[in-house]
Amino acid sequence: MEKSSSTKFGLPVGPIHPALKEPVNFMFYIEGERIVEAIPRIGYVHRGVEKLAERRTYLQTAYLVERTCGICSGVHQFTYVSCVEQLGDIKIPPRAHYIRSIILELERLHSHSLWIGLVAYEIGFETLFMYIWKDREVILDLLEAISGNRVNYGMCFIGGAREDLNKEIIDRIRKALDEVEESMTRYKTILLQDLSVKKRTENVGFLPKRTAMELGAVGPTARASGVNWDLRIDVPYSAYPEIQFNKIVLDKGDVLARVLVRVEEFFETIKILRQLIDQIPEGPIETKGKRRFPDRWSVFRSEAPRGELIYSIRGNGTDHPERVKIRTPTLANMQSIAEMLRGNFIADIPVIVAGIDPCMSCMDRVAVIDLEAKNPKKELLIFSEKELRQYAIKWYEEHYGVKPSEFQIG
Repeated sequence: MEKSSSTKFGLPVGPIHPALKEPVNFMFYIEGERIVEAIPRIGYVHRGVEKLAERRTYLQTAYLVERTCGICSGVHQFTYVSCVEQLGDIKIPPRAHYIRSIILELERLHSHSLWIGLVAYEIGFETLFMYIWKDREVILDLLEAISGNRVNYGMCFIGGAREDLNKEIIDRIRKALDEVEESMTRYKTILLQDLSVKKRTENVGFLPKRTAMELGAVGPTARASGVNWDLRIDVPYSAYPEIQFNKIVLDKGDVLARVLVRVEEFFETIKILRQLIDQIPEGPIETKGKRRFPDRWSVFRSEAPRGELIYSIRGNGTDHPERVKIRTPTLANMQSIAEMLRGNFIADIPVIVAGIDPCMSCMDRVAVIDLEAKNPKKELLIFSEKELRQYAIKWYEEHYGVKPSEFQIG
């Protein structure tokens, strides 16, 4: 622990810490048990997805970007292929839109179930955690029955959907929705009435509406602070223009509000899915695609379970994208964590950080800038793997005075 003044101490947490599920570092400045300032530092799990996309065809990249996140893989692939289709002016059949939307909403159910269970776990309510994750298996089994996989469904490709839905699958979806709706109704009652849940979440991690908007918060994190924005309604896409549902917006702005927004969105998602399977049109599920795309930019946004997901793609007239840029919801919400933590207790760190449903591995990007470059815009540097490792070793030696033995230079 670093002492920074007579009463103020610096407390580092992470990048590897029992309170954090993924690598991220926070420097907390504390007075007694209270947090007076929190500074996040990201970039520990950068995997080079965007750079890898430049070396693959558009179709190969559709399967690459699905690996960006293990929880919301479907919406990453959907957003990417929708951006590519927009780039190439490809119109897909109505039935394909419905199948894609069904996958996205089933994914939302499993994502919200996973998150509610994790928050229960952070509070210490492990029984509720296990019950919710048990019911989440029902949704994962559905996704596996439809696509063949519990994770990385591969259901979206450029020009349509990979698999159709038959009557047996649709009937199974109806039955599963009734089952998980009944279970979540019980869990909602517990979350509202249990004193330990209220004491650990109510008035904890407060984020006012104005601050949420100024910091660019998105998704349930923003809607729990009164920000009335959901891309599925405000900028509708795919089959959503034909579906009736409500935005769940609360104004309390604490962790409890973030829990309740996701619980209520769970019920709205069930309502959406019932409409989708009742209204799904007959017809083909794919159209003729393209291999080469024009030299221009395309941007597409979607409402992922964690919030607004943005893909930006630059074509160059070949079958490889010139540039693929991904802005994930966690990056948009990361700045809000510092505001939420301020004034709270050290013991509240796990539940507040978990409150935004962070995914560090799908958030991390890196750009190396030469600040001493003579041109006014500075200079963007590109490192080879060997150069990056050498830079890391040099930095480690300068800061710690020893050479790290675990680094191997290729």
